[in-house]
Parts: sequence; structure tokens; C-alpha cells
Amino acid sequence: MARPGHRDRGVEMRVKRVFGVLAIAGMLILAACQSSASESPSGGESAAPSAAESQVSYEPATVRLQLQWLDQAQFAGYFAAVEQGYYDDVALTVEILPGGGTIVPQEVGSQPDGPEFTIAWVPKVLQAREAGSDLVHLAQVFQRSATLSVAWADAGINEVADWEGKRIGAWPFGNELEVLASAQILADLQDGVDFTRVEQDFDMNELIAAQDGWAASDSDCVDVAEAMIYNEWAQLLETEDPNTGELFTEDQFFVFDYNELGTAMLQDALFARQSWLDEGNNREVATRFLQASFRGWMYCRDNPDDCVQYSIDRGSIWGRGHLAWMMNEINKLVWPAPDGIGSLDLDVLGQTIDTATAAGILTAPPDEAAINSDERIAALEAIDGDTTGEDWEAPTVEITPGGD
Repeated sequence: MARPGHRDRGVEMRVKRVFGVLAIAGMLILAACQSSASESPSGGESAAPSAAESQVSYEPATVRLQLQWLDQAQFAGYFAAVEQGYYDDVALTVEILPGGGTIVPQEVGSQPDGPEFTIAWVPKVLQAREAGSDLVHLAQVFQRSATLSVAWADAGINEVADWEGKRIGAWPFGNELEVLASAQILADLQDGVDFTRVEQDFDMNELIAAQDGWAASDSDCVDVAEAMIYNEWAQLLETEDPNTGELFTEDQFFVFDYNELGTAMLQDALFARQSWLDEGNNREVATRFLQASFRGWMYCRDNPDDCVQYSIDRGSIWGRGHLAWMMNEINKLVWPAPDGIGSLDLDVLGQTIDTATAAGILTAPPDEAAINSDERIAALEAIDGDTTGEDWEAPTVEITPGGD
């Protein structure tokens, strides 16, 4: 039975159709003839290298990986690949570069002397490509968006149209794209005209400050706050309600989930510069990097507590409880991956492109050169084990006070 990587060849043809390029008939026949993904055991065997890999001698290489944000469980699969020796198995030394602050990953990764691999959100990179970047998509690690917008349940803000005249929190550096695009597409609301966009801090303090109402002149409050389900949403639920002395509860808030609204766009993916890929044996280096990184994510799926510890060891600012929540939510974004980890969900890819073009983030759909599938396919074919996670079930992780 074929591995998931074989199915990806059919997926690649469908990707081209998403970009408006017709696939040739012979390749369509090939895609139709491919068998379904193999069912491999999970658990301890999930991150095993293939027999072929175990016998290969690799040329050593050193590469850098630019993270989308600070060291935290959002990137635990890469930490696991280091700690479990998966990069060593393929003769790679990987330097992991934290993000955060004013670091814009797609800009850093686009520099000719920038890191070999970059984690960034798909619309940000497609936008950068329109400005001249040669970053290409190698693997889609997160299968769905994690962005939420949150309002108080008793504020009467239950539709995007209710944002009119309100203060809407959204982060800078391209993290605001889903928020502003949704306002425009779903309610014809323009930033700065129909609502006030507040450049929100990376916490929920401005929403908490608006709990009991606030004056329109107040500058430290928002009516709606942006949150990632694995981070700021947990921060909110880990906080004590000053009115009750208990932790805030989910029913106190109204949540806008962009996956449900139909305007979600793909987030954490792995990119490399086309110019770098075309040099020497760098495509083979990229395959090795993906192979080891995928094994790291498989390990975190099956051993989340270890990966929480790896995040702590990397110096994460978050407590163990917060990181446990984050690791669980991150796993939900990665798994299941029906065509193998790193594959593209074509419906979500199409939605990403449609949302980005409708909102003016992109001037036109990207061309097929934006997606490179070969290294991902080769990486999946080199792994024995469960690369799809179709049988994985997320455990229940409880919120802890203060994330401790």
C-alpha cells in the first residue's frame, strides 16, 4: 500500500488547479490510480526512520530555522527533532532562531543571506512574493488557522457587522490580516473608517479592562481582542475574574472563529528561498530537514509531555500548565493530516487565496511556482510510521491558574 507521499503527487496537481493552471490528463490519471495512505502504528514507532534512511550516508550540513515567534510549544516539533537526534540522523546541525518583537520572519527569510528555512503564515509570504521575495512553500505544518477574535458575551457583539463603531484589537506585522479581511469581506467594514483598529499588545489585558464598560476616550481598552487559541485565549482563561475571585470561564465571552466564518487563512508553514534550493545539493538538504522535522512533530503528537519539557528547556517564558494547553492545541492544528504531515488542504488553500485577493492582501492569485512539493513528498516517503495521525485523539488538558 502506498505511503501518504505518493498521494501528494495527485495533490500537487490539484494545487496547480487552485492557482488556475490546468493539470495534464496523464497526471490526473496517475493521481486517480494512487492508493490510499498506509495505516502505520502510532506510539513509539511513529517517529522511526525508514530502513533505507538507516543505511544512507549523508553529507553534513548546517542550516538555520527562523521561528514565527518566541520559543514555545508552537515549535515543539523542531525542538523534539533536536532532542531526539532526528536532525543528527540525517547529518544536519540546525540552529533555531527565535522570532518575536520586530522580527518579521518572511522578511528575514527573504534576505539573500537569511536563514535557510523560515516558518511564516501563508498569506504573509504570498504578499512578500508579490514584493519580490523568492520564498517558496515547502510544507504546511498547521492544517488550519488558530486565530480567534474575542468579545465579552454581554457586549452585544455577536456578528462581524457589530464591529462597526467599535475598537477592534489586531496585532501588527501581518498578524492582523484575518481580522481586517473578515471585517471587509463579511460586513463591508473598513479599518479607520467604520471601526478603530487598535494595535493590540500580545495579551488580553485591553479586553479585560473593558469588562465593566469604558468611556470612548479610553485608550487602554478594546471591544474585540485578537487571540491565538493556543496562547492568548488560554491566557484569558488562566486569569482571575476580579468580580468573582474565580478564573474567567468560556461562557463569559463570544468567540469569532475564522475557520467557522470561512475567512481563515493558512498559518505556520515551512518556506525556503528558491535561489537557495537551486544551489548545489540544497534540495536534498531540504528533504532531510523536512524528514527530521516531521519526525519531531510525530514525536510530539505521541509524547506531548516530553515536548512541553523541551519548550521549557528552550527558555520559554510560559509556565508548564500554559505550555501543556499550548502543546495540545498545536497538535490539533497539525493532526490529522490525511495526506501526510506537511500536506496542503486544498479547500483551505483555496480559501486562503480567495480571502487574500478579495481583501486586497494580494493583487492576484499566486502562480504555481509558489508551491514546491517535491521535497515534502520525498521526506514522507523516507519515514516509516504514522505520518497522518488519522487515529489520534486529543487528550483533555485543564486550564491552570496563571498557566503554572
